[in-house]
Amino acid sequence: MRMRIAFGIFLASLALNLLWLIQPLDWRVLPAMLAGWYLADLMSGVIHMYMDYRPCTPGIGLDKLFFYTGSRESAHYVRLRDETLARIGPLERLVFDFKNHHPRPDALGRRDLMRQIGSTVVFASLPFSVLLNLANLLWRMPAWLVAGMLVFLMGGTFAQYFHGSLHRERVPGLIRLMRGLGLLMTPAAHQLHHDTLKRDFATNCGWSNPVLNLVFRELRRRGKLLDSGLEPS
Repeated sequence: MRMRIAFGIFLASLALNLLWLIQPLDWRVLPAMLAGWYLADLMSGVIHMYMDYRPCTPGIGLDKLFFYTGSRESAHYVRLRDETLARIGPLERLVFDFKNHHPRPDALGRRDLMRQIGSTVVFASLPFSVLLNLANLLWRMPAWLVAGMLVFLMGGTFAQYFHGSLHRERVPGLIRLMRGLGLLMTPAAHQLHHDTLKRDFATNCGWSNPVLNLVFRELRRRGKLLDSGLEPS
């Protein structure tokens, strides 16, 4: 129920932000939208890199879930999962989900939209949209800046959905069109990440991956992002 309320408020806030685009547009709108899309891709990669390599809290049983060998549809696994996840907070659950995604990538594609983007809306998209509402009310921001921020907002909101679509055989026509236009990456491009877990962390369009790959290599050189963080201990 609370999730539905949060989504309702988010949609109302988003609609209010869209109203600010009803003003004279200029040539800066398109570059701002492309910049917003790039930044959303960059953010997806930064978060992905952090979640992949942030160590899970040891000693609470996450390793038993990760390396579970029986059926994950069994009552035993469901009970073990519920008991274990009840001991950790939302951030720790997200960290575990990212690690659990690597050996079982298709599971993400089977999740519904609400589960994929729910936490993003509650903890990031809704606050950002409301702050943009306030900024527009106080300062009357130019259309090109609002357009760029809205594209960034939408790219960030649906980042995990775009990620999940890379692990589905059938995707909506809009996703296929955006891939054809280069606005979303292809499953083959994303597979480069799964092959090594050491490159191409961005999952929207992949435009920011060259920069992120340099950042990753530098952090590794400094002794950060250790392989031990990829699996629960």
